[in-house]
Amino acid sequence: MIGLLRGKILGKQPPRVLLEVQGVGYEVDAPMTTFYDLPDVGAEVILYTHLAVREDAHTLYGFTTLTDRDLFRSLLKVNGVGARLALGILSGMNARTFIACVQGGDAAALVKLPGIGKKTAERLIIELRDRLDALAPATVPSGTPVVAASSPVDEAVSALVGLGYKAQEASSMVRVIDTTNMSSEDIIRSALQTTLQ
Repeated sequence: MIGLLRGKILGKQPPRVLLEVQGVGYEVDAPMTTFYDLPDVGAEVILYTHLAVREDAHTLYGFTTLTDRDLFRSLLKVNGVGARLALGILSGMNARTFIACVQGGDAAALVKLPGIGKKTAERLIIELRDRLDALAPATVPSGTPVVAASSPVDEAVSALVGLGYKAQEASSMVRVIDTTNMSSEDIIRSALQTTLQ
């Protein structure tokens, strides 16, 4: 099992980070909450990882904190929640807010997350309420996000699609935002915040 990677960021295309570790390039999928904390391309970063093995793919997921990784793993244990949905949940809401919603039984806030309906929100609350007490925050140094070479709007739409939104829905979410001088990370953050309101 790969539990941690320390290396240089070669590229960032939400939700994927290309990380070079000792000459090997790892493609790591990360939630947007992790993307907001990533340093510039070329900088070194530590990511706590989870390796998901399926018949057709081995996918590595990365997080800047142990709390986020532990929450991701807890989400995977919930009936009907897969890795893509867990990534979408962590992209739409930080771990602290999510834990507060679950422990407070706030299904209305959880329904605003991508891919979460009323029944799934209730299932998350029932199955996770007692498990989340053990999660303690742990962080690593972070830096400032950077805009990649292609259009920030296109990157934002692509990232939202990667998080589980339909292409048309993602385009609509981005279209209502004034994206002038915004990075793709800022556009994604604004789109997700607008959805959660």
